[in-house]
Amino acid sequence: FSNPSTNSYRRLVPGFEAPIHISWAHRNRTALIRVPLFIQGRESSLRAELRNPDPAANPYLAFAAMLAAGLEGIEQGYELPPSVEPNNYKMTAEQREAAGLTSLPNNLYEAITETQHSDLVRRTLGDHVFERFVTNKLKEWYDYREQVTDFEIQRYYAVL
Repeated sequence: FSNPSTNSYRRLVPGFEAPIHISWAHRNRTALIRVPLFIQGRESSLRAELRNPDPAANPYLAFAAMLAAGLEGIEQGYELPPSVEPNNYKMTAEQREAAGLTSLPNNLYEAITETQHSDLVRRTLGDHVFERFVTNKLKEWYDYREQVTDFEIQRYYAVL
């Protein structure tokens, strides 16, 4: 819901501003979720930042999913993994694996596949909206896959 288009995934690549690894931190701006430190006595300034949403995201769907996920974590007592303070992009693959970091989906199809398996999202949206959303996004993905881009024409036309 936070990256709803095929174009959303062009910015979810290593080294860009948007994070690609599932992690949280206090200071690390490469983390997916950042909970900046606050000053004692100013607890009302405490906030959390989800750092990957695309401007094309529908805020109603994105917030519904975020709130449902957060509430389920609280209600079920999910254990919070340790924060990851080093820059995720400067870590080696072995360091990321040791820290338990996994990546966000690489494209819209991977995101749709994850969504299809989510009972949380289905409960949040209801069966009708869930099914329509998945159907529409799959159609968007298949329409996208049928396109030949200028990049492909320029790169491969001479060798075909």
